Amino acid sequence: MSSASPNFLGTAASEHSPKFALDKDFVASYRSVAPPFGFNGLGEIVYRRTYSRLKADSTREKWFETIERVVNGTFHLQQKWLAQNNLPFDAAKAQRQAQTMYDKIFYMKFLPPGRGLWAMGSPLTEERQLYAALNNCAFVSTGRMWEGEHTAARPFAFLMDAAMLGVGVGFDTKGSVAAREQNILVGAPSTRPQSTFVIPDSREGWVESVGLLIDSYLDPKSTDQFDFDYSQIRPAGLPIKGFGGVTSGPEPLHELHDAIRQTLGRNSGNPLSVSSIVDLMNLIGKCVVSGNVRRTAEIAFGDPADAEYIDLKNYEVNPHRAAYGWTSNNSVFATMGMDYSDICKRVQLNGEPGFQWMENARRYARMGEETDRDSRIEGANPCNEQCLESYELCCLVETFPDNHATLAEYLDTLESAFLYAKTVTLAPTHWRETNRVMLRNRRVGTSISGVAQFVTRRGIDQLRVWLDAAYQRIQQIDTQVSELFCVPTSVKTTSVKPSGTVSLLAGATPGMHYPESRFCIRRVRISKLSDLLPALEAAGYYMEDDVVDQSSMVVEIPIDHGEGIRGLEAVSMWEQLALAAFLQKHWSDNQVSSTITFDPEREGPILKYALDYYQYQLKGISFLPRLDYGAFPQMPYEAIDEEKYREMIKRIKNVGLHMVEDTDQNEPEAERYCSNDSCTL
Repeated sequence: MSSASPNFLGTAASEHSPKFALDKDFVASYRSVAPPFGFNGLGEIVYRRTYSRLKADSTREKWFETIERVVNGTFHLQQKWLAQNNLPFDAAKAQRQAQTMYDKIFYMKFLPPGRGLWAMGSPLTEERQLYAALNNCAFVSTGRMWEGEHTAARPFAFLMDAAMLGVGVGFDTKGSVAAREQNILVGAPSTRPQSTFVIPDSREGWVESVGLLIDSYLDPKSTDQFDFDYSQIRPAGLPIKGFGGVTSGPEPLHELHDAIRQTLGRNSGNPLSVSSIVDLMNLIGKCVVSGNVRRTAEIAFGDPADAEYIDLKNYEVNPHRAAYGWTSNNSVFATMGMDYSDICKRVQLNGEPGFQWMENARRYARMGEETDRDSRIEGANPCNEQCLESYELCCLVETFPDNHATLAEYLDTLESAFLYAKTVTLAPTHWRETNRVMLRNRRVGTSISGVAQFVTRRGIDQLRVWLDAAYQRIQQIDTQVSELFCVPTSVKTTSVKPSGTVSLLAGATPGMHYPESRFCIRRVRISKLSDLLPALEAAGYYMEDDVVDQSSMVVEIPIDHGEGIRGLEAVSMWEQLALAAFLQKHWSDNQVSSTITFDPEREGPILKYALDYYQYQLKGISFLPRLDYGAFPQMPYEAIDEEKYREMIKRIKNVGLHMVEDTDQNEPEAERYCSNDSCTL
């Protein structure tokens, strides 16, 4: 066929087509534009420390370059999906969509999750194809540990593997019920022949060693006891390429192996206990943190009538758990109409457990809108904004309604935001069970932040109007995008995440939460080697030596959350619950992540009554007593009055931080999960 002949077979995307890239002149037009980072420089500092990756020339990305990497990675992922399925790729249309997405991110109308800003388009996904790292969180059930193609250790190995990739994981304790019902007893491998496993110096090697050890106790067919050779693991203090941070050496893994032996040794000869399941998951989380994956996130779900489970964080009853029990939030699978009296006495002390109503999560999309599409969910992610099936991951994307002048502008932003998140669902993971669920569900969590600012400026009724219109628009976008990629529409599409560093970039309050006060000081730790320090000093920011880490400086940044906004002390427990229910009805078909702050003396005794009413309006909720822990040096957050704020802001001048080159050769450490605003910066 000559080059002039028509193509009767159509034009499909080709894996050999030029790799998608934004127009260079378009990207260059943003080079000298000052990004609208929020909160008087805090957003820019957080960006530079957390998401600005090293480039091939060993210099660090600037904001306009980070967005280029992320958008190019997003559309290259689409291009690969279409090529693999012999579907057409419209390069001109993709370029237009990509430029729109770029502009929306640059001006922070929406932002990919921290996971996406850090990993999308990087060698982690482009070369190593570790697409799981683009997802925020996951859930795994232990209820079928002894069923299917995998061994009993699979849920524990999955949690460890995911946590080492920065994915937060929820889990349940149903494996204990299965062990009792099937009369499966924890073994005693010390009586068996010994095998030595040489641990490879890799994430996979660490995970495999833990799986082998747990299976030697839990797999009825196991014939070995395992000893481990740690000689291949790099010593402590070396840079971790791609992930940031430095190596920990073998010691955290060695300690984990010893702790697993102790935990399961105590359980030997009996069915696997609830305590052992949670202990194993928590000990793995502690190892991941010690292994220089800086943070991890877990949530455990148990039976509200199980005294053993409820007492797991009672360190008077279980003093040994104080060393690792902090690695998970603990919640219960609440049942409609249950008596909340006794369990609320525990909540009054430390805020736990939280509550998850699976009946509501399975029955409803937005509350009041019944659906049968999500009946297989079994739990939720650590921040409790996504109900999930076992081994399912979720991708979140964050939008900022208050950063838009009109509803029409916000509806336009949703096209780019949802397209980003839906694209992530095209990427396969290295877990078969996960792919099986995600190919079917394509679950997305389009989230909103700055809710408190929007309500303060425009009122709750305008929020209702915007959210109802936006939800309907997202369903339309989902239909269009799903047809483009030839995939199912998403089983659910919206959520309210608690947010963390991403909302700081945009100058937004996190999720639905109100700030502690309108004015505050946020303190950020920065390496003394960072080229940002001289620029910050020249700009007039106060800084001092870190009292904990001699290699860092602490920089103080004055924050104003906005005129008229109330501090959290002025927002009652009842108003917070009402706002969560409002968002569950008008926006989130997944869940609303909400931690309700309450006065333990005044509101603590009536928690039971609050749950009696709101169990019919929510899918999940957690509580936090407002306790006075007193002041301590260099607190990450300190409330101040307006006079102090004005005094600090007078000293600060704009020196163009976005143009400062940073020669720090360390990769940024990944944001490890869907964190909330209380995390130390």
